[in-house]
Amino acid sequence: MKESVIYQEIVSTAEERGRDLGKREEGLSFVSRLLKHRFTELSPELQQQIENLSLQSLEELGEALLDVSSEADLAAWLQGHR
Repeated sequence: MKESVIYQEIVSTAEERGRDLGKREEGLSFVSRLLKHRFTELSPELQQQIENLSLQSLEELGEALLDVSSEADLAAWLQGHR
């Protein structure tokens, strides 16, 4: 059974999905640490929006944090990246 093509495809797909989920969780953790350092505490609404971002958007937010100086800036960035 382990030698079947279908089995190998299922395992490969599951491994890829696991890697993607792990990358997203790491990205979320890193951006959350940066935000906590910058703002100490965020509103629950902003935190929820950040938790719903894709990996690509989290990476973009990480770069944008170099220019974000207020929660209003962060909210505007999130509004533009829904």
